Amino acid sequence: MLTKRPQKVEKKWYLINAENKVLGRLATRVADILRGKLKTDFSPDVDCGDNVIVINARKVRLTGNKMDKKIYRWHTGYPGGLKEVKIKEMMEKQPEFIVLNAVRGMLAKNKLRDRIIKHLKVYKGESHPHTAQQPIELKI
Repeated sequence: MLTKRPQKVEKKWYLINAENKVLGRLATRVADILRGKLKTDFSPDVDCGDNVIVINARKVRLTGNKMDKKIYRWHTGYPGGLKEVKIKEMMEKQPEFIVLNAVRGMLAKNKLRDRIIKHLKVYKGESHPHTAQQPIELKI
């Protein structure tokens, strides 16, 4: 099997509007584009995916009771440093984090993940500074 060389990868820019989209379905779709799995010349050991811009992260939808029950937890490393934030509070403060974290969780847990996730740009509103890249709008 021949693998694609990293120098020969052509990256495109895609724009996805997250308004009224279910978070998990959006995240899987974005992860596939970022990884390059939809391309005919996909190679698992090369970052051959495209760049993705997600707008309207504030208006993403969650199914079921996740808005009330889902909690983000992390530990600061200090004694008694367990922190918890409900997704409802996080949606008001940092809606970009919710989409970014969901997509990051959908990517393969390997050395390429940190490099691939840098190709994702998430914005809570309609505007984005990437008009010069002429992104192609995707309907999901």
